[in-house]
Amino acid sequence: MMPAGHPQRMTLLATMALLAVTAVWGSTFVMIKDLLARMSVVDFLAVRYAIGAVAALVLFAGPVRRLGRAQLARGLLLGVLYGLGQLLQTWGLALIAPSVSGFVTGTYVIFTPILATILLRQRMAPMVWAAVAMATLGLGLLTLRGFAVGTGVWLTLAAAMLYALQIIGLSRWSRPGDTLGLSAVQMLAIAVVCGAATLPHGPALPPDPGAWLAVLYMALVAGVLAMILQTWAQAHLSATRSAIMMTGEPLFAAAFAVAFGSDLLTWRMLLGGGLIVAAMALVEWKPGRQPAPAPLGPEP
Repeated sequence: MMPAGHPQRMTLLATMALLAVTAVWGSTFVMIKDLLARMSVVDFLAVRYAIGAVAALVLFAGPVRRLGRAQLARGLLLGVLYGLGQLLQTWGLALIAPSVSGFVTGTYVIFTPILATILLRQRMAPMVWAAVAMATLGLGLLTLRGFAVGTGVWLTLAAAMLYALQIIGLSRWSRPGDTLGLSAVQMLAIAVVCGAATLPHGPALPPDPGAWLAVLYMALVAGVLAMILQTWAQAHLSATRSAIMMTGEPLFAAAFAVAFGSDLLTWRMLLGGGLIVAAMALVEWKPGRQPAPAPLGPEP
């Protein structure tokens, strides 16, 4: 058995953590669809992340105080990127079909290696590019039912690029010891961005107990817990590898939809899901071909 600190063991645990995050995110699709029939999108995002930020700051006040100024600034920047991505994705979703939104959002799997190559000067092995292509094709089969380029697509593409930047930033800046503090700071920044979108009237609260339960689950489990797992995992994985693992989100969403009877199993789901799983397996079987996250310098 490998010791707890063995790099391969940590890589495996980080990969499993990211898969758990995508499963949790996938579980929210049915809930969100029902909730948004009773609550506006901007109000939902503002309340969800406000609850998550308060919970994270109360629980992890000590780790936040221990963050250096540089890490604090980085956490705020990453949270702003993610919060803006959430708003752009949501506004785009109002203009295009959910299937198109799912595919275009998933193009962060393309933007991540491209931006990592440009910003971090990382060289990607051919096997990694093959995995990116397989994941993208799988996303298309799993989600697309027609495609037209309009304002909604451009907004969602901008969101995907912001998500890619957040993934790259986490892989570059996240340290295992800073996970809790960095997660709390990101939640705070996301809450501020989403709350600002509800001005001047401010967010409306969930209308009934069922809506409150859904919002609490998405704030605490799909919000705070998922952010902690993602932040910790990306301290051990490259940005591109993380992006490929996170393409499992629509796969889990489809699986939950079939399990709860809101969708039927189709050949597109099977083939698209199979390609996504194959892409994940490809980067797992060739871990040595992937660049590790660039080392951080000393804390200023």
